[in-house]
Amino acid sequence: MQALVKMAAGPGLELRDVPRPTMGINDVLVRVLRTGICGTDLHIESWDPWAARTIKPPLVIGHEFVGEIVEVGANVSDFQPGDLVSGEGHVVCGRCRHCLAGRRHLCPHTIGLGVGRHGAFAEFVALPMTNIWHHWPGVDPEVAAIFDPFGNAVHTALAFPTLAEDVLISGAGPIGLMATAIARFTGARHVVVSEPNAYRRALALQMGATVAIDPRERKLSDVFEELDMVEGFDVAMEMSGDARALRDAIGSMAHGGGVAILGLPTAEISLDVNEIVMKMLTLRGIYGREMYETWYKMTVMLRSGLDIKPAITHRFPFTEHAAAFDAARSGESGKVIMDWTT
Repeated sequence: MQALVKMAAGPGLELRDVPRPTMGINDVLVRVLRTGICGTDLHIESWDPWAARTIKPPLVIGHEFVGEIVEVGANVSDFQPGDLVSGEGHVVCGRCRHCLAGRRHLCPHTIGLGVGRHGAFAEFVALPMTNIWHHWPGVDPEVAAIFDPFGNAVHTALAFPTLAEDVLISGAGPIGLMATAIARFTGARHVVVSEPNAYRRALALQMGATVAIDPRERKLSDVFEELDMVEGFDVAMEMSGDARALRDAIGSMAHGGGVAILGLPTAEISLDVNEIVMKMLTLRGIYGREMYETWYKMTVMLRSGLDIKPAITHRFPFTEHAAAFDAARSGESGKVIMDWTT
């Protein structure tokens, strides 16, 4: 099969012919139809310090996908060839305290698809049956391809109640864009997006933001009077990993507010703990998705009318992977999809 491979330490990826994945008795083999490019993939392609510490080439990368089952292991009875599925990219141990308690998203032994094991940027991918999500009828295949980051957005957006609340979203990358639509769908009064990129600010407004500001030109507090906000934001979602964005979010919170933090910084961030304590703020780290409650909520929201498809802005055949990665890295894009059927 053809696959997009990190062959050696250093920048770049190669489209190579590699063996199909081997299957165990509990595994499912999926013919990949479409994949989404994630920030993790960009880190691996560019070979930044995180990638150099983490990735062991050669490795087939990628973890966002939708596909069709072509084969199941001898122990698999819940899935059949022809089923349209995606995969949870965190392969957990199944035996630790958290896994046994049903908190698999907290497994300390997680292995990432396309990070610690061969991934989905290939014509076929194999995963344990416990990592397979069978899509409900009516889910758009392109949206199904990005259930992984969509799940990040849902997990973050539902960390604190948003009904009738004033919500801040820092960072309008693909996940921030989807979180904007989710916050609006779940009843937020106002959704303010802070994003320096003009292209993505425009997308944020399309996804349902009340206001989208450039933090280099306008303070968050400037919108309080405009939006009839008495004190500050009730809920913040930090999607950027930027130190100033997190500090600005904390500084603009109402007393008792909640800050959900998904963005990963590249260096340590100093915070004013006095402000956190005196405002009685709750800061909550978000990682991945709850398996599989988040997936269920994603599906139900889509079937109830949530539309995240405007966040998908670019589509390429997998043979044009270099152009696809350039588009994803440019900032002049939302979610970038690669088609593996061409």
